[in-house]
Amino acid sequence: MNGEALDLLDAWLTASMLGQASALLLGLALTLMAASAANRWYLRREESDMRWRNLLTEAAVVASPYLLATLLFGTGALLLQAADRAHSIIDPAARIAAAMVLIRILFFAVRRSFSPDSRLRSYENRLALAVGVLVAAQILGWLDLLVALLDSIGLSSGEGRITIWSVMSALFAVSICVILSLWAARWLDRRVSKLDALAPSTRIGIVKTSYAFFIGLGVLLGLRASGVDLTALTIFSGAIGLGLGFGLQAIAANFVSGFVLLADKSIKPGDVISFTGTTGTSTHGFGWVEELRGRYIVVRDRDGVATLVPNQNVITNQVINWSYGSPRVRLRIALRVSYQDDVELALQLLLDAAAGHPRILAEPAPVSRLMDFTDYGMELEIRFWIADPAEGVNNVRSDVNRRIWSLFRQHGITIPPAQREIRILEGNRSASTLAPRPGEKVIDADDGED
Repeated sequence: MNGEALDLLDAWLTASMLGQASALLLGLALTLMAASAANRWYLRREESDMRWRNLLTEAAVVASPYLLATLLFGTGALLLQAADRAHSIIDPAARIAAAMVLIRILFFAVRRSFSPDSRLRSYENRLALAVGVLVAAQILGWLDLLVALLDSIGLSSGEGRITIWSVMSALFAVSICVILSLWAARWLDRRVSKLDALAPSTRIGIVKTSYAFFIGLGVLLGLRASGVDLTALTIFSGAIGLGLGFGLQAIAANFVSGFVLLADKSIKPGDVISFTGTTGTSTHGFGWVEELRGRYIVVRDRDGVATLVPNQNVITNQVINWSYGSPRVRLRIALRVSYQDDVELALQLLLDAAAGHPRILAEPAPVSRLMDFTDYGMELEIRFWIADPAEGVNNVRSDVNRRIWSLFRQHGITIPPAQREIRILEGNRSASTLAPRPGEKVIDADDGED
């Protein structure tokens, strides 16, 4: 045994082997420095758009360290081969570096094709290195030994056995199938998004359903390809059903409500809605529907604030959809005039205030009404129609109110405030001095009642 070790040591201590080892260490050092610089540039740089020129630039930068290693080791192997020297170390290193170039570009392309701004960006290089280790083991002929080692560590359960290698192979198979499924779903997403004949809500429903279907199908195919018995998964179906029935009631209700909204098309992206407890032209919670998500809808109000409203709230509560059906709505403005004023003139002035406004419809024409006689004056009301509530309701109210105020001041029409009359009797004398004096002595109660 000692003799074999000495022979191996003598073989490694030759000038050729030491030269290759030195060149390998030098190439690795240069590769690590280049990889560190390229990784810092890649992580600090803002994500570019999806134009080919920018994508090729980023791909070249992230793969540049491995390109440098391939160039160094490949050149060294060619020089040693031309000099008829041994190149048993440099040649595999060159092949591993060339494989890492392809692996690194592949991981970059996959990550950019799915989520350009995802947090996987910082783990992209690490995942590529993990796959590169397996490829390097295959090139060096160590993969069978590595598989045997990983397959020997595991747990036995009945007739089955779970090992580290079986878990790794299952994750790899599931990842590949999910990636292919996501590509198919994104292809369908792009095709459906171009179909203008479909309503926006219908397109969103098709896209969301296709994503859920393709991802589920990819997971099942990956598990099947890795040798997992899918019939064993039926054990978990009861637990999942109980979880949805108890702990996930609200989430399940919101998801189901989201599909109901997509199906009945009562609310679509771009609609103007408001949430209120009563019907009418209230603008409480007024905003535009930006997105329909699986669990909530995104409503952005006039202040630029995005409100995430659970789908279940939209289904179960009253919602005013200003864009549903006919966009025409009638607005009402109530006010009071004094009993000393000419009510007919006041009614005509209300019509004059609404006439000529660019957003108030001429047909149906505005009308003014005498509604009631109250304690403080006569209640009047002006009613008019607009056809574009999405452009705002309160701005029209404000314009008409300002015109009413101006016309009333010009014609002497008064708007009486609430008035109360308070009578003070006996000047400022105390109430105790006004009360009659008792003629008898006060006797304490002794009846025993509370």
